[in-house]
Amino acid sequence: MRVVLCYPVETHHLDRIAAACPIGTEIVDAGQGRIAVELLEADIFCGHAKVPVPWDEVVRRGRLRWIQSSAAGMDHCLVPSVIASKITVTSASGLFADQVAEHTLALLTGWYRSMPAFYGAQQMRQFERLPTGDLHRKSIGIVGFGGNGRRLAEVLAPFRGRILATDLFPPKSPPAHVEAVWPAERLHDLLAEVEIAILCLPLNASTLGLIDSSALTAMRPGSLLVNVARGQCVVERDLVEALRSGHLAGAALDVTEVEPLAADSPLWEMPNVIITPHVGAQSARRIDDTTDLVCDNLRRWFSDRPLRNVVDKQLGFPVPVE
Repeated sequence: MRVVLCYPVETHHLDRIAAACPIGTEIVDAGQGRIAVELLEADIFCGHAKVPVPWDEVVRRGRLRWIQSSAAGMDHCLVPSVIASKITVTSASGLFADQVAEHTLALLTGWYRSMPAFYGAQQMRQFERLPTGDLHRKSIGIVGFGGNGRRLAEVLAPFRGRILATDLFPPKSPPAHVEAVWPAERLHDLLAEVEIAILCLPLNASTLGLIDSSALTAMRPGSLLVNVARGQCVVERDLVEALRSGHLAGAALDVTEVEPLAADSPLWEMPNVIITPHVGAQSARRIDDTTDLVCDNLRRWFSDRPLRNVVDKQLGFPVPVE
């Protein structure tokens, strides 16, 4: 049995992973540099390949049995051949929900409290009382009510606003701090209701380009779009137009349609836009927490117990259980 890793582990992580596997299991720390080759001879793959890998050849060989992603987003491995195969796929869904919620809160408070403007004034040594806004008592829409969306709703609840959400699998009974969770097809209804729309969606065929000119037009005039999901969920040229026209008050983006964002993108120079470089799930504990999940699921795999976060490969995420 050969377990191939592709996330930044240290020796103590490798020791823990080996201890979770039967004696004699080969553990290969491929890293990004060797993953394209090592994956061809893997029985189990744990990690996130950020370089091109030959997924079609991996599937043709028929050796790989299980992918444990170290990310919540599955677009890095759910290519058509993997989707059609018998390979089991599990994700890190919800593992970094605390970090995504913290980062979203930073984007929101930074935008409403005019932090970019104050930082610019600080660099110029200008002590000027610029206008600010309020996050408290805002109406907030969360698009995608999975692990990240649920945690975000908990974090935002003390701001005493109105929280709505949409989801492909809306719960029968939403949490007490959420007014309603509507079906995904009511997206435009949600956008028309709220002052802040926060994207917490996976990227799949149904969410690619979901926030286009039609959706942006449906948004309440003067509202704020926050994207902590995947950049390709938003049609960026349509977003730029909505910002230029003044229909949207602004945008706070941790992700962009193409990463890194092109140097000539107009988003860079828009004073009503905050951009961070896809760091929402970063954490000082990220590798430790990922290894906890990997080890738990390895023990489950080798003892024939149900795995955590089994992904519906057509949807691109684990189907929630009430």
